[in-house]
Amino acid sequence: MELGLLLAAMIIFICIGFHYWSNKIGVPGLFVFICLGMIFGSDGLVKIPFDNYEVANQICSFALIFIMFYGGAGTKWSAAKPIAIKAIVLSGMGTFLTAGFVGTFCYFALGFEVLESFLIGAVICSTDAASVFSILRSKKMNLKYSTASLLEVESGSNDPFSYMLTVVILSMMNGKDMEVMDVLGLLFKQISIGVICGIGIAFMTRFTVRHFDIKSTGFGPSFTVAVALISYALPAFIGGNGYLSVYITGFVVGNIRIPNKKNVIQFFDGITGLMQMLLFFLLGLLSFPSQLPNIMGVALVIALFLTLVARPVAVFMTLMPFRCKIRQQLFVSWAGMRGVASIVFAIMAVNNPASLDNDIFHIVFFIVLFSILVQGTLLPIVAKKLNMIDLSGDVMKTFTDYADEVPIQYIQFTLNAGHKWENKELSQVVLPPESILVLIIRKGEKVIPKGNTKLLAGDTIVISGRAGSKVKGVNLVEKELDCGSEWVNKKISDIPANNNLIVMVKRGDNVLIPRGNTLLHEGDILVVSKM
Repeated sequence: MELGLLLAAMIIFICIGFHYWSNKIGVPGLFVFICLGMIFGSDGLVKIPFDNYEVANQICSFALIFIMFYGGAGTKWSAAKPIAIKAIVLSGMGTFLTAGFVGTFCYFALGFEVLESFLIGAVICSTDAASVFSILRSKKMNLKYSTASLLEVESGSNDPFSYMLTVVILSMMNGKDMEVMDVLGLLFKQISIGVICGIGIAFMTRFTVRHFDIKSTGFGPSFTVAVALISYALPAFIGGNGYLSVYITGFVVGNIRIPNKKNVIQFFDGITGLMQMLLFFLLGLLSFPSQLPNIMGVALVIALFLTLVARPVAVFMTLMPFRCKIRQQLFVSWAGMRGVASIVFAIMAVNNPASLDNDIFHIVFFIVLFSILVQGTLLPIVAKKLNMIDLSGDVMKTFTDYADEVPIQYIQFTLNAGHKWENKELSQVVLPPESILVLIIRKGEKVIPKGNTKLLAGDTIVISGRAGSKVKGVNLVEKELDCGSEWVNKKISDIPANNNLIVMVKRGDNVLIPRGNTLLHEGDILVVSKM
């Protein structure tokens, strides 16, 4: 066990290191994770034996829950609202069209069996949000015409459609006699149960966090993990689309007011990053590079058709009625990168009893490698050539965990008797620059300040202002004075500066603003600015 944990830790360190390096040279980090998995796999240098598709399917399906939940939770509704309709149409109709085009090509051009042709189309018809936004985030590259939000909603929500198509085609390949109405009925059942469960669980979550203080118990992230799991498991158990449900739940939860939401979103950011690292490494480990030459020709032809024909035609047919600009449609076409969901669905097809004539796993694996390496590496260049980069915007504003570079902070203090503000009207008080007095607490009552409000001794004053940016070389640290400290019973003016400045003294429940004659006591907690 210890050796396995040591190996896992080393792999994570290596992945993080190579991810940092890959961003420097412009290669997507997800491609590096897959390559590392291939190096560690049976055909690689380390030769870790792993070819269990069933175990891989279970792990990948589990990890995909958190990836899709975070994809929904990170989507900001205010940014997505203007493009919501076109994004949903592109997510649904564009996915079906792409699958149809690829399936038709595989059947007529490559001679695949008809159902297997459309199975390949179904597996690779969805796009991957992680692949696109790992590049946009790392490059801080915002796009014109709300294209970042369009790609975010589309790529975050089209995996369920790919999953449904895969399930339907596999059912047909297993000999289940399905008429058109049967297919439509199955799709309707999957979608309706997924939507109802997703919305229902999301609003139950909202009710819970508003009426129970989960944050104070420290279980906020744990509670959210449970929400993500049940939002997938419940609809899947009763025949619905669990992936659609978990995306909707994440989307609603990410856009409602809940305590400590930013920290929860950031927690899932870390979990999702780890899951993506695990998934791509595991999929690389599962592959056999020695088998890639056998399918490389066919896979490359499909990848080129998908990238240069199927995806662009589907995008233009879907977005043209919305009168989107040609260059926007061209960029959206190029940004339709394939990712982990496609390989997960390929594993699902391999595990299915249906008979397959082709090595679908390695075909899809190669297509994803091609997509991440070629499309991902060239994405910034394509954006620049098409004049799609918005230099005045910030792509981080399309996510719910966005925070301004200069946030607001609050200062609270009690007005003592004899203070120069005592008995003065607020209009006569000179406040610090770029600040405003936002609240007065007087004898337990909240007073909304106005220009003629008179300040009285004993008032608790709350002032808001711009938070200072981080200063290089300056850090705030806490120092508690115990019985052996040389600062105890000394005045602050008697303490050598040594590039240290005491900015606050906490004594019991009181906070003191330090002065030169302030005498320090045992048990005081100091906030010291170290330069």
